[in-house]
Amino acid sequence: MPWGEFKDTAAERRLFQRRTLVMLVIVMLAIGGLIARMYQLQVVEHEIYTTLSDKNRVQVQSVPPPRGLVYDRNNTLLAENRPVFSVTLVPERVQGMDDTLAQLDAILEISEEDRERFQRRLQEPRRPFQEIPLRYDLNEQEMARLAVHRHELPGVEVKAELVRYYPHSELTAHALGFVGRINRDELQRIDPVNYAGTNYIGKSGIERFYEEILHGQVGYQHVETNARGRTLRVLERENPVPGEDLQLHLDLRLQQRAHELLDGRRGAIIAIEPDTGGILALASVPGFDANKFVTGISVNDYRELSDSKDKPLFNRALRGQYPPGSTLKPMLAVAALDSGATTRDYTIWDPGHFRLNQGGRVWRDWKRTGHGWVDLKDAVAESCDVYFYEAAVEMGVDTMHSYLSHFGFGEDATLDVSGALSGLLPSRDWKRAVRNEPWYPGDSVNLGIGQGFMLATPLQLATATALIANRGEWVEPRLLKDIKGDRPVEEFLPAETHEPLKLKNPDDWEYVVETMVEVMHGAKGTARGAGRGAPYKMAGKTGTAQVFSLAEDEEYDEEEIRERLRDHALFVGFAPVDNPKIAVAVIVENGGSGSGTAAPVARALFDSWLLDYGQGDSALVSGVGEVAD
Repeated sequence: MPWGEFKDTAAERRLFQRRTLVMLVIVMLAIGGLIARMYQLQVVEHEIYTTLSDKNRVQVQSVPPPRGLVYDRNNTLLAENRPVFSVTLVPERVQGMDDTLAQLDAILEISEEDRERFQRRLQEPRRPFQEIPLRYDLNEQEMARLAVHRHELPGVEVKAELVRYYPHSELTAHALGFVGRINRDELQRIDPVNYAGTNYIGKSGIERFYEEILHGQVGYQHVETNARGRTLRVLERENPVPGEDLQLHLDLRLQQRAHELLDGRRGAIIAIEPDTGGILALASVPGFDANKFVTGISVNDYRELSDSKDKPLFNRALRGQYPPGSTLKPMLAVAALDSGATTRDYTIWDPGHFRLNQGGRVWRDWKRTGHGWVDLKDAVAESCDVYFYEAAVEMGVDTMHSYLSHFGFGEDATLDVSGALSGLLPSRDWKRAVRNEPWYPGDSVNLGIGQGFMLATPLQLATATALIANRGEWVEPRLLKDIKGDRPVEEFLPAETHEPLKLKNPDDWEYVVETMVEVMHGAKGTARGAGRGAPYKMAGKTGTAQVFSLAEDEEYDEEEIRERLRDHALFVGFAPVDNPKIAVAVIVENGGSGSGTAAPVARALFDSWLLDYGQGDSALVSGVGEVAD
């Protein structure tokens, strides 16, 4: 039978039409579903997905403010900011942290210290997508190597930031302090919003005390990023408010001169301007390079500093607590006169020793043969110990404690000097509380020459000397001179709390000043060598503080004593006498005598300030021959 008889064309057509209709319906339904979904995404949920898209594309970044600069009184820059390039990671964008760190280690040689510091920061609370620094201060070769591999390292960026730099680091380290990386404890107390993106904070000194105004206000910027987190462009920016620039009373020339005069010897020098209380020099020798602490000092460098027997990290000017020795005698002279324990005309016979009672303990004078008949002026000029032994017993500890506290001993009397210690001004209550013993008359004898329990810092000695220079008028020591903006200085300085020290007879101030003038210019003055030939009149007092005690009849032999057990050499003074421009305190550890070691240092400092730097009054500094030796 022919093939055509078996083919049903009509049936096949109907079948094809049905299948076509079904497929058309399916296609139309699919197209309808796509259109419906597109409508939902593009119209109904437009704002939702626009926001999600922007979150992937646009990031909010904090912009840390430039830290305020610090200048000395002559506008010499003491603390500035310099650009430093660092490697940072955004953990949310890093694909495999361990592998990324391994790659960076191969490219840049990441130290174990940097890695450990990064891991600590990684665990600390932070804002999402906030960068965490890994390596600081990249050089050009390291940046070039990293640029070649950047496409392999999502979430890794090279970031430029301004980092603190101290151009005169060793000279100013103890005065300015330094900044360093923010640690865990500091993170708990700072404002997380204002410090977003900031890696550094003031750790000590001026940097710490004025952190609030030096830091400034953080800014923000909206940036567009690609899928790897690379910044493509800045969409919007709110600029940060830079920190305020500060001007200090500090004079870099005098600061450098103080370091030169100490000449590598361990010691400290404080110079104060009596009129304002401004600290002109704050030198502690040896010093250290504060720049090493900014981005993180290495373990080896820190160990070298901390293990040094010369203790360069120790701020002797503010935290060194020493027996003031005979430098306390002018303050005790004020106390003795005003309390009535002595008079200007009262004289004693000094045989070279003192006893409280017959057959009792012997307290010796520094001059073993004694000074003979002496009054108060002679006692200060020649530093007669026996006179002050007797005056101290006459006054008693309560009177001495009362007057010495008015001079600022036993407290931190500064306005803005961070880290200053308060020394030790002993009293009956103190000894009972600490030693569970009563106060003995012999304790008063020792206090009469600045020995025994008494401890003072060089800053306290300079402050007390400035009070004498001001004839009882109190001006608290301060470093801040001006804020280079519209904000007043008084807004940031604590209120002054000290009242003037008013004496029953105000002329006693001039008399005590005259006794200090005799020290420098009198025929028997202990520092007459340092005062010789000066074209101005100066007042001062030498001192020697024992590092260890001698037996009752033991003599001091400097040559037999190791250098570090020798006496400390001290000096306090001011100049010119009638219109003081500078008051100083000098201590040279294990320097021997104050007259032979510390007084010449102070005289050289006076000369530099009054003559070389032109700060003296021409009416007072007019000729070499006007002052008798």
